[in-house]
Amino acid sequence: MTVESFVGAVEALLTVETMIWLLAGVLIGIIVGGLPGLGPPLGMAIILPLTLPLEAANAIILLVGVYSGSMYGGSIAAILINTPGVSSSAATMFDGYPMSQQGRAATALAISATASAFAGLFTITALILFSPALIEMVLAVGTPERFLVAILGLAMITVVTRGSFAKGILAGVAGLLVTTVGIAPMSLDQRYSETMYLYDGIDFVAVLIGLFAIAEMMKLAGQEGGIAKGEVTIDRAGITEGIRSTVKHPITVFKSANIGMIVGAIPGAGATVSNFVAYSEAVRSSSDPDSFGSGNEIGVIASEASNNGTVAGSLVPAISFGIPGSSSTAVLIGGLLMHDLRPGPSMFDPSGELTLTYTMLLALLVGNVVILVFGLSAVTRLGYLTKIDTDYIIPMVVVLSFLGTYALRINPIDILTVIVFGVIGFYMVRYNYSVIAFVLGVVLGDIAEENLYTALQLSDGSYMIFVNPLEYGRWLSLILSTLIAALLFGPFLKRWWEDRQSA
Repeated sequence: MTVESFVGAVEALLTVETMIWLLAGVLIGIIVGGLPGLGPPLGMAIILPLTLPLEAANAIILLVGVYSGSMYGGSIAAILINTPGVSSSAATMFDGYPMSQQGRAATALAISATASAFAGLFTITALILFSPALIEMVLAVGTPERFLVAILGLAMITVVTRGSFAKGILAGVAGLLVTTVGIAPMSLDQRYSETMYLYDGIDFVAVLIGLFAIAEMMKLAGQEGGIAKGEVTIDRAGITEGIRSTVKHPITVFKSANIGMIVGAIPGAGATVSNFVAYSEAVRSSSDPDSFGSGNEIGVIASEASNNGTVAGSLVPAISFGIPGSSSTAVLIGGLLMHDLRPGPSMFDPSGELTLTYTMLLALLVGNVVILVFGLSAVTRLGYLTKIDTDYIIPMVVVLSFLGTYALRINPIDILTVIVFGVIGFYMVRYNYSVIAFVLGVVLGDIAEENLYTALQLSDGSYMIFVNPLEYGRWLSLILSTLIAALLFGPFLKRWWEDRQSA
């Protein structure tokens, strides 16, 4: 019956009408992802009511097409104008934008398209083949593990920080403090929210746009010419170089795609977390970690492979249990319910909705091929953006940043947030404070706090739930705690051992 469902899904997908909706979804997603401040949740939310007249399969395919396309689309703005089109492309900026400044925008864009497509094809195929086992993995991840995954991400500060370690820790703690503004996620206490506009806290997307887009525009204001400082290479050779670079690093693609899929399957984590974890792992495992942040191609590969890999992982809790792994899958669940489809075991039941599930997954496979074709064919045109004079780029980016930020929550405080963090980001770069560490703190603060509170409720206030599997039966927590300890104390132990050996 499973084979019959798969064949039925192939037949449903290969109809002209379904392919049109898939193509439309991916292209809309790429456009939405490329606009600063928008991204998958907003794009899917706008499309959602328009799917009412469609059949259930076409409606869901349109939504997942927007989801997948926008994950790739965010890299376009990240690489060309140092602006996170979506928050899950933030790590792409660290090496993608320096490549643009070096005149290698075409190579960076080609790497982005190739790594995104390869990772998406791999993870969706794995999801189709191993979905029963993946569901069991999701069931094993509870609140304590989610907290520890967030702390693991924060521990990555020790890996990604360059220069002064103290400045890196200070930046990370400052990022955590930003997440304490607003109503506490569990206790509902008001914190630093003297105005009603701060009740929901400081928006992460607004912080990102300020730190990167506005700060970079402030920097470009004193620079003549375009973004690229040298001669811009926008030709087929750059595209070929990008494809070749991705193919030469299959382990990075494979590892980052798996990180994206695993972290994406953890409810509440999402592509932003997996993006930084994969990037940090690429830095940690590199033989030349100091080259990251100045145009290292592996940084772009890791970032882009992870965020598209997250799409597959986030679908596991969404269609298996109705648990949104991210805000994007929350909208997707809304689309399922709107079309009388209830997430749960029936989505994997041959006598239920398994055919629709396979159709959705196969649509994502085809969507990644569309991303590859579009991404590589549009590179030579998109790359010319780096040659446009900054006198034209700066006002356009600033206006788009403000519009995108305001459209996300319709909250005027977000405009002020963009301006304030634009100034902060500008001076952080000038005085060598780690922007990456700051962003890690902002991303993971809420996730860590919420899950710590819930985990301690489960253990009656005992922290042993994170390290004592004999009492609580949570072996994954012990493994994660060990990894965190290794990240935090490993560098010091290594230095101590080397000093002892040389003595």
